[in-house]
Amino acid sequence: MLMFLVNRAAYMYRFVLLLCGLLVSVGVLAGQELPDYPIQKLSRHVYVIHGPVGLPNPKNQGFMNNPVVVITAAGVVVIDPGSSLYSGRMVLRQLRSISSKPVTHVFNSHIHGDHWLGNQAIRDAYPKVKIYAHPRMIEEAKAGGGDSWVKIMERVTRGATAGTRPVYPTHALKDGQLIKVGGISFRVYLGKHQHTMTDAMIEVVEDSVMVTGDNALYTRIGSMDDGSFRGNIAALDLAIKLNSKVYIPGHGPSGDASVIKPYKTYLETVYNMASRLSEDGLADYEMKGKIAAKLKAYWDWAGFEIEFGRHISLAVLEYEQAGF
Repeated sequence: MLMFLVNRAAYMYRFVLLLCGLLVSVGVLAGQELPDYPIQKLSRHVYVIHGPVGLPNPKNQGFMNNPVVVITAAGVVVIDPGSSLYSGRMVLRQLRSISSKPVTHVFNSHIHGDHWLGNQAIRDAYPKVKIYAHPRMIEEAKAGGGDSWVKIMERVTRGATAGTRPVYPTHALKDGQLIKVGGISFRVYLGKHQHTMTDAMIEVVEDSVMVTGDNALYTRIGSMDDGSFRGNIAALDLAIKLNSKVYIPGHGPSGDASVIKPYKTYLETVYNMASRLSEDGLADYEMKGKIAAKLKAYWDWAGFEIEFGRHISLAVLEYEQAGF
């Protein structure tokens, strides 16, 4: 547990330094409302708001995930309402344009604050809302992760998310759990170690829609600092096996399985090549060019230049640890 907390602190520190180095030259902002992003209907009951693909910054005011809205007979279910009080308010404005029903349930996909700090707006508007998450996500958030993410988002957006506070999930999920709301079934898939140790994928059963969280991304490369390549690949194998009609990744466009298969291929290529080249005696920095040559299709994905080298080092470390 101590090593986990040390690694977690190191990840948070690196994340702040990395994003601060990418900030654009604008003045300090102070808790500004987000503009409305389009809400798109994907199936009979499911809608999504696709956020910008880039990293959080003052321009996007920290909003860059894909909040999901599900309209049921009994009320509205929201999955991942975003990175701040203001993203949550924007989600509420957009869902009110299609339904007057109250929000009764919220699902949070994992610990990273760009997905769940919008809980605050939902709770403010609907005090009785039930908020669900992986039990470890709840534990980490209450142990300081929530406060850390509030500070990170406020800093990298230069104050645009000021006023946001962590509103924690209230209900712990179980793997395989089926939650029914207004005639719609939400099946839960939890992982022990995938993109993080806190991931929950949510299937909207009747609509054949799978919400992957950051286990899948499209046109963006994500951090794996507290993830597992093998675990993440296994999660994507499961998601693909379900053969859903629609997949909603944590970041990037939604669609059929073709929007999540490329990320699986990326993870497999990095991990398998890093493992083999490590056996051949190459150091991680010596592998970079060889592996990059196999990943030309991803060179223009947001975050590739930032994360790729780090991913090789993490893949080598995971491969070595698997041998013990």
